[in-house]
This record gives sequence, structure tokens and C-alpha cells, in this order.
Amino acid sequence: MDSIKWGLLSTANINRRLIPAIRASKRGQVTAVASRTQQSADAYAAQWEIPQAFGSYEAMLESDAVDAVYIGLPNHLHAEWSIKAMQNGKHVLCEKPFALSLAEVDEMTAVSRQTGMVLAEAFMYRHHPQTKLVGEWVRDGRLGDIVLVRAHFSFMLQNRGNVRLVPEWGGGCLWDVGVYPLSFAQFVMGGPPQSVWGEQWLGPSGVDESFSGQMDYGNGRHAQISSAFRLPFHTWAEVIGTKGRLTLNRPFVGLEKGRQLLFYHPDDKVEEIPVPQKELYLGEVEDMHAAILDGQPSYLTLAETRSHVQTALALYESARTGQRVFLKNR
Repeated sequence: MDSIKWGLLSTANINRRLIPAIRASKRGQVTAVASRTQQSADAYAAQWEIPQAFGSYEAMLESDAVDAVYIGLPNHLHAEWSIKAMQNGKHVLCEKPFALSLAEVDEMTAVSRQTGMVLAEAFMYRHHPQTKLVGEWVRDGRLGDIVLVRAHFSFMLQNRGNVRLVPEWGGGCLWDVGVYPLSFAQFVMGGPPQSVWGEQWLGPSGVDESFSGQMDYGNGRHAQISSAFRLPFHTWAEVIGTKGRLTLNRPFVGLEKGRQLLFYHPDDKVEEIPVPQKELYLGEVEDMHAAILDGQPSYLTLAETRSHVQTALALYESARTGQRVFLKNR
């Protein structure tokens, strides 16, 4: 096998970013889409010029039409359909949040090991050159000791019937966009925090529509994250060290052109670090191809993914109880 046949499990809006990325890759092709009805699948396949359409998720998974699937279903369905896909011999790229409990994460990981199927969390920004440059600067010590990470992601959610507002489906801004700042902090700091403190504002449906969190990494090292469904669109991140700081203008989403990485020297002199242009979603697709076809380990490990879910759950617990929460078994 020298290329990967991809199937889309659902007709979710996020597919519109994955389809061009797969087609732009050298070793992938979109060959099928599955929906809950044949009519919906046929219409979507015609719109996006996809060769095969399946009227149920099971039908696509049981077929030989695809080697790997992208799962962009509502959050509460990620674990169930990732497991079913792997048990049917399909590799899985699962949209964030990977799962809504550690038990689900552990079961998904166990099935991946049992079946030999590649399983990865779809955090596209982690594969982008802008983020990787930050990692290089941090690991090389060019910022000195990292003391503080700050990051934010918000947008106005106008549609009050959106699945993001359904509590039983894993709704809430922390699960939806707050996990980006959360995962960025853990990437920079090298792992999960020792403890967290969360604050949330609950909207009419009962999910958090704004969330802020403090993450304590010990020895005076912290991360401050925030997210919201009730503020204008904005993404931003900053990494502050003893030898300077980096700021990212579009760390998570946004236009491909115009991504900016600035280094502020201790005397506050500003230096722009060139960021290579790359389609935001292409990196995660190429990483899946390397893992499946070349046997390379996934860039974003399942251990990191587990930490993302563990920290989000701890933040939610803190916001609910009004207490600092310590992470166990870090």
C-alpha cells in the first residue's frame, strides 16, 4: 500500500478543511463519505466529488472502500465510533476533544494496541510550522526558563441550537475551543500541570459559555488559559521566559497567510521570526500517512492526548466545586 483511502464519518462542517488537505497530500485520497441517510450521503458526495457514499456509518466501516477514517462527530460519539472503526480495521484520526472521560481514552488506546490500527487526535495546529518553531525555541533554551504561558480562543456562537450547547453531547467552550490553549500550554510546559483552578460562566443550556483556567506547574511556573462562545473571534498565545517572550497572532485557526511569530528580547526589542506557509490541516494528514505507511510514531502521542482530557476534566471539576484540583498519576 503506497497511498491511503480516506473515509469521512459524517458530513460535519469541519470536513471542508480536511478534504482539501487530504487532496493536497501526496499519499491520500478521499474515497468515501458516510451519513445517517443515503440521501444525505449522496448529496454530500456530489457536492464534494467523492466517489462513494454510504447511508450508514456501519456500512462504510464494514466495506473495503477506505483504509482510514476521519471522525468529526459530536464529542460524545468520538470514543464509540473510533473503537468501531478500529475493530473494522480502519485507522482513525479523531477530532478533538478525543473523548470525554479517561476511561474512554484508555479503552480507545487499548483497542488501537490490540488491532494495530493508528489512532491520533486531530489537533491540526500542533503540526503547523508556527507551533513547531515555538517548541524548538523552548527546547533549545532560547527563552530561558519558561515561567508563564498565556493563550486564548473565543468566538461568537450565534446559533442557540448548535450541538456545542448540548450538555449531554459534551458541549461547552472548554471542550470545544478551550482545549486548544490547554494543549498548547502542555506542549510548551512539557506535560500536564500539578494542579488547576477553573472558573466558568454557564449559559441557559447549562454548558460553559466562557471559561478561564489557571494551571500550576510548580516552582513558580504557570499557564493561564481562557475561552468563550460569547466574545468576538480571537486567538492569541504568549510564552514568557527569563530570556524573552514569544507571541503568536494566530496560533490555532485563521487565515493561512499572515501568521506571525514575534520574539521580544529582554530589552523589549522586537524580532519577527519567519513562519513557513503551510495549509493548517495538511500536517496532521501527512503525519497519519507517515504513521500508517512508514510505521513512524505519531507526532502527537496518545499519552499527550490523555493528558489533554485529564486536565480538562480537572478544570471542570474545579469550576464546579470552587476548589483547586490536583491531578493524580501525572
